[in-house]
Order: sequence, then C-alpha cells, then structure tokens
Amino acid sequence: MQESSVTADGRRLRGDASRRSVLAVAVDLASVEGLDQVSIGRIASVSLTSKSSVATLFGTKERLQLAAVAAARERFLDHVVDPARVQPRGIRRLVALLDRSVAYSQDRVFPGGCFFSAAAADFHSKPGKVRDAIAAQLADWVGYLAVSARYAHEQGELPALDDPDQLAFELQGLFEWMNLLATIRDTDEPYVRARRAYRDRLLAAGADPAIADLVLEPGAALRP
Repeated sequence: MQESSVTADGRRLRGDASRRSVLAVAVDLASVEGLDQVSIGRIASVSLTSKSSVATLFGTKERLQLAAVAAARERFLDHVVDPARVQPRGIRRLVALLDRSVAYSQDRVFPGGCFFSAAAADFHSKPGKVRDAIAAQLADWVGYLAVSARYAHEQGELPALDDPDQLAFELQGLFEWMNLLATIRDTDEPYVRARRAYRDRLLAAGADPAIADLVLEPGAALRP
C-alpha cells in the first residue's frame, strides 16, 4: 500500500472519530437545550473544538442538525429496538419494545429525556429538512409499534385488537406524557404509571395476563 493511501486512511479514521465525538455532544445538548440551539459555534464551545473543525466536519448548521437526528436515531435503535428483537415477532416483542422505551427515558439515554420528543417540540412549526427528518423517525417508531401489534393480533395473541394503528397511537401518547412528566418533575412515578397503563391496554386487547404483566418489571420482557 502506498504511503499516501495510508495517510489518507488515517485522516479518514481521525475524521470519523471526531465526527462521532462531536455528534455525541450535539445530541446530548439538543435533548436538554433544544435542537434549534445546536449550531456550529455552540457545539464548538461545548465540545472544546474549534469552529473551523466543526464547520469542516458538517458545513452548515442544518447539516449538523440533520446529522444529530441520524445519530440520535442510532442511539435509540441501540437502546430500544435492537434489544427487543431478542423476542419473536408478536406480543412478546411488543412488550419488550414497551419495556425498553420506558427504560430509555428513565435511564436518561439522553440527559434531557427523549431526544425526539424534545426535537419535535422544538421544530413542530418550523418546516424544512430537519423537521421532516424528526417526523420520519417518529413515524418509523410508531409504525413499528403498529406492525408488532398487528403480528400479535394475526397470531391470536391480541384477539380483541381491532386497530393496531390506534393502539400504537395510544401507546406513544402514553410515552410522551410519561417522558414529559418524569423530566419536568424529576420523579420516577410516571414510569411506574406508564408501565401499568401499557399492561392495562394490552389486557384490554386480549393479551395473556402473564405476558402483559412482564411490562411491569423492568427487564423482565427481555428474558427467554
């Protein structure tokens, strides 16, 4: 391998590492102060990086914000969706997803609570690529909940369910209220109440009580 190629590869690796480091700061800051506060100057200050370095990595404030949304999505998948996939499709995976979504907020995967809840509140009236990216992530998540509920219904695990999309809408509504109250009151009570509400909604749809009850105990839904 030529020396120039080795040098280029080394620079690329350093650039990728710098990008990941800056984005980790950006998503954490956005969850606390709002995604609209994520700018090249602000992130340079918080990450102790020069403005020119951040500008070289991302170019514009919008591109930085879009990269932050993508990085937040990966962190969400790592902490919520991927762990739940140890369970088969259907009611067990749905319960695992609900369990992990509560833990995601309670464990402060993002220091300000759910990144996407904060970002949606920040950008709901600001049309553009950033709002579209946030909306797409929320749609993907709620859609995944609906697909999981639909599988459960088709497999006879939620026999009383007549509208998986409605169930997903209600489950996400419970999450948003839980996350908001828990972060603004700094208490775990909303997490306990959300787990009870999830269990009750699953029971109303005909879930086996033994499986629905798993959502009450953190981590129980991930066990074989």
